[in-house]
Amino acid sequence: LNAMASDGPDVGIVVPCVILGLSFLFGAPGNLLVIWTIVRHVKRRSHTVLLILHLAVADLLVLITLPLWIYSLAHSWVFGEPACKAIVFLINTCMYSSVFLITLMSVERFLARKKALDRLLVFLWIAAFIFSIPVILTQIVDEEKGLENCLYRQYQSDTQELVFVLLETFVGYILPFSILVICYGCLCSKITKMTFKFKQKSTILIASVVIVFAICWTPHHIGNILSLISIAVEKSYPEQAASLKNASSMMTFIAGAMVFIGSTVNPILYMFAARSFRTSLQETGIQKLLQHISSMSPGEGNREVSFVSKRQSNQTNSSMCKQVCRVAVQPC
Repeated sequence: LNAMASDGPDVGIVVPCVILGLSFLFGAPGNLLVIWTIVRHVKRRSHTVLLILHLAVADLLVLITLPLWIYSLAHSWVFGEPACKAIVFLINTCMYSSVFLITLMSVERFLARKKALDRLLVFLWIAAFIFSIPVILTQIVDEEKGLENCLYRQYQSDTQELVFVLLETFVGYILPFSILVICYGCLCSKITKMTFKFKQKSTILIASVVIVFAICWTPHHIGNILSLISIAVEKSYPEQAASLKNASSMMTFIAGAMVFIGSTVNPILYMFAARSFRTSLQETGIQKLLQHISSMSPGEGNREVSFVSKRQSNQTNSSMCKQVCRVAVQPC
């Protein structure tokens, strides 16, 4: 981002700062609202709502780093290399956790049941931390045109770059989204058969979260893929490899902005979905949306069916008893 500052203050500083500032202004309070609503008002949380809670936490952790990025964009990275490594490590951890959470959310809704979700969530976050370790080994503070920035990684060899980048792209993008495509491909065929209109809405809401995440993180992984291709063709086509590396470096700027935008959009999606529930639930607000999603969980549905079946059974028994009583009091 600092490299862009030489092109002029309007393009290089003002516009990116405004974008990042708006992301922080809307995204941080929005995710805080989601977290506060779930913790304070949703007492019986379904698996989906619990996953939304963790996703909001991951998005909030990404967004709270924005003031540092805005300052470094306007001036220079003055926080040192350890802080650079720590912050990028945090963002990468949240990237992995977000894609794992969204994948788990989709699988949970497709399979209609999940056990030991708390243990699975702990494992998910631990895996996100582990897969983010390469960032600590490679992230550097680089000086360009007299300004320091925290945007680039330095690899010890082409093999190290190949392994780290391939791992990030496969684990953080290709594998999870392959699962998502399969799950939602199967789920789409069932949406039209659902009898509950609002179950369709909650399903579409989660699908929207998936689509937004895909759009916002695709530039980052496109840059990774360009980097991988440049490594593969570097010996045979050095000029083309250099062009691909430059393109990958330019993707860093686009990808960085999209990451923060992605963390901002989710609470906006929830709020728009909450408005669509107003007429049926006769109340406004994200609180009713999240309570509704909890009520539409498979376990809640089973309990409701059991209650209805029991009530119908009691009504049937009561009706039979009344008929017996009538017969008993009639004279022969």
